[in-house]
Amino acid sequence: MAFALRKRGPSKFERAADGSMTLVEHFRELRTRLFRASLAILVGLIGGFMLAQPAFDLLSQPYCQLPGMTVNGECQNFLMLAPTDGFVLKLKLALWIGLILGGPVWLYQLWAFVAPGLHRHERKWAYVFVTIAAPLFAAGAVLAFLVVDKGLAFLLEAGVTGTDSQLEVTRYISFVTTMILLFGVAFEFPLTLLMLNFTGVVSARRLLSWWRVVVFICFAFAAVATPDPGPFGMTLLALCLSLLYFIAVGVAFLNDRRKGRGKEVYAGVADDEVSPLVFDNQPVEAGAPVEAPTPVGGPEPVAAPAPIERRYDEMT
Repeated sequence: MAFALRKRGPSKFERAADGSMTLVEHFRELRTRLFRASLAILVGLIGGFMLAQPAFDLLSQPYCQLPGMTVNGECQNFLMLAPTDGFVLKLKLALWIGLILGGPVWLYQLWAFVAPGLHRHERKWAYVFVTIAAPLFAAGAVLAFLVVDKGLAFLLEAGVTGTDSQLEVTRYISFVTTMILLFGVAFEFPLTLLMLNFTGVVSARRLLSWWRVVVFICFAFAAVATPDPGPFGMTLLALCLSLLYFIAVGVAFLNDRRKGRGKEVYAGVADDEVSPLVFDNQPVEAGAPVEAPTPVGGPEPVAAPAPIERRYDEMT
């Protein structure tokens, strides 16, 4: 007995890519992917509750390392202004950890919904940029933790209360997490430059010509973002951002060489440069004589139309 093989139809990705999916089906797919992403964040939130205490102990290390904050090997408690501060803080930490743990799932759901609208080469470069973005963000987070560790003592010593004063727990954790998020996003700046270069918006030479402005912006941003008014944190962040900028410019030069940019005929000519004229002394010879045109005959007379009764036979 022969069984007929059932032909498999196109997948949802293929239908979304070729435009055959209807608007209602797009909304259904969006609903399904949002549900899966929310479910992943919920599962990560449950895991975040179990990891909230170790995360709090890690974030509180700069506070515990302050002079006078450790008594008999134990860190002094933070200051709490409301009975619910501890529970609300645990919820915030659990949410942050849940977003990190569920990141691969909800990022994939977001990518699976957006990817059909991109070309094949655009999807390839998107994979590369996402792969690079995660280590850069992690490096920025580690640098932020080091800057907070070194700069917190200076901030307290520069005040009128001294380093032996207790800190309010919610404001302290918000300060540390904000610094981590700010430094992590700042480390994504080279990817923005590479995206502009890979899409053909700016060339590597143009990016390199901005180096004075970029270095100044890096130091100005570091001076505002770092909590330590001293030179340690500001210089460290500014040098890291400047180094990442020059690395991005080097990759942009390699990309331009691969695509052959800058080898055009007028690539090295300025917009207001006058084109050179070549002087030629050779005499111009007389051209061949032009023959007289052949006269065109007149039109033939048009025959008169036949009467109406003769145009049709008895059948028509």
